[in-house]
Amino acid sequence: MPTRALTGPLLVGIGGGIAAYKVCGLVSAWAKKDAPVRAVLTASAERFITPLTLATLARHPAYTDADFWEPKWDRPLHILLGEWAGVIVLAPLTAQMLGQLAHGLADNLLTNILLASCAPVLLAPAMNTAMWEQKSVQRNLSLLLEDSRYHLLPPTSGRLACDTVGAGRMAEPEELEHYAQSLFWTQGQRDLVGKRVLVTGGGTREHLDPVRFLGNPATGRMALALAQAAFHRGAEVTVIHGPRSAPVPEYLTSYLATSAQDMARLLEVHFPPCDLLLMNAAVADVRPQSNHPQKLPKAKLPASLPLEPIPDLLAHLARHRRPGQVVVGFAAQTGDILTPAWEKLHAKGLDALFANPLDEPGSGFSGPTNQGWLLLRNGTAQEFPNAPKLAIAHGILDALKG
Repeated sequence: MPTRALTGPLLVGIGGGIAAYKVCGLVSAWAKKDAPVRAVLTASAERFITPLTLATLARHPAYTDADFWEPKWDRPLHILLGEWAGVIVLAPLTAQMLGQLAHGLADNLLTNILLASCAPVLLAPAMNTAMWEQKSVQRNLSLLLEDSRYHLLPPTSGRLACDTVGAGRMAEPEELEHYAQSLFWTQGQRDLVGKRVLVTGGGTREHLDPVRFLGNPATGRMALALAQAAFHRGAEVTVIHGPRSAPVPEYLTSYLATSAQDMARLLEVHFPPCDLLLMNAAVADVRPQSNHPQKLPKAKLPASLPLEPIPDLLAHLARHRRPGQVVVGFAAQTGDILTPAWEKLHAKGLDALFANPLDEPGSGFSGPTNQGWLLLRNGTAQEFPNAPKLAIAHGILDALKG
C-alpha cells in the first residue's frame, strides 16, 4: 500500500456559534495522535469557548484577533499560519464567514489566514434552519464551492439549540476528523468526481423466526470507511448495509438490508447505474429452509436445522455487469488467505478482491484497523500492512485507480 499520512499540521478555525463546543473533540483527538494542531478563534467564537480550553487540548496556545495585531512575529501571523497548515477545518462555519469567503473578503485573523493559504479547507456549517436555507446563503455556498480548495461536510437534521427541528446541526467531531484525515491523504484532490460508488457492508441475518437467526459478527466499519473515503474524494456514494452496521452518516444515501434476499433486491436497483461496486457485506451463505412468522416455543425448536444455499450475489452481479463497471469483492479468511482468495477472484469473475485475515491481531471484524492483500484480475497482488480502516480504504481506491 502506498505510504501516505492521515495526519499532519491541522489548523482549526472556529466561528461564533453554539456548536463551537464540538470542536474541542476534534482538537483533542488530533493532539492525541501526536499530530500538530493549532486553533484560531474569531472574536465572536470567544463568547462561546475560551482560548484556554483550546490551548489545553491542543498542547499549544490558541490564536485570537488580539494576536493578529501583535508585532512579536518574525513574519505576519496570518502568513505564518497559512503556510504552516496542511489542512484547515472551519467549524462552525457561520453565515457571516461564508459570505466573506465567497467574496474574498478578510477582516480578522482567521479570514486572512484563509486567503493567505493554499491548503484544502473543510467547511462545517452550523446555523438555524431558516438561515441555512436562505437563497443568499446557498448562493454564497455554491459560489465558494466553485473553488476546488473548499470541501463541504453538510449539516445534519435534528433539534437545534434554538429548538427548531431541521437542517443546521454541525457535523460531529468524528466526522470532521475522518474528513480531515482524507484531505491529508488526497491533498484535497477529488479524483472520483462524477463517479457513482455502491458500497455494501455489515452482516445479513437469515431468520428462523422473529427472534432467532443465522448471522455473523460483521459490523460494517470497513464498509463505512470505504464509503467515507469515496465520498471525500468526490464520488456519489450509496450504501446498502446490514442491521448491525456502524451508523451511516446522513450525507450518504443508505438502505437497510436485513437478509440476503433484501440485499439482492436492493442490488438489483442500485447496481446497474453504479461505476464501482465495493461488495464488503458479509452476506450469508445459507439460510433456514423455513422462516416461521411467530416465535417458536423452545420445546418446538428443531433438533437439527435444515439449511438451503443462498445464491452467490457477487458472482451474479459480476456476470451481468455492463462494460466499464468495476466489481470488487472482499473475503475474510483464516489460515492461508491468498490461495482461496485467488480462487474466489477467478471463480466469481471479479476485477479485484481484498482478502483480510481474521486470525491476526488488529484485523477482521469490529476493530478500527485492518490488513490484508488486494488481488487484481491482471494477476498482481498488493500487501496492505496493518493500518486504520480509512487508510486501507484509500489505499484500495488508489490501487483501483492506477
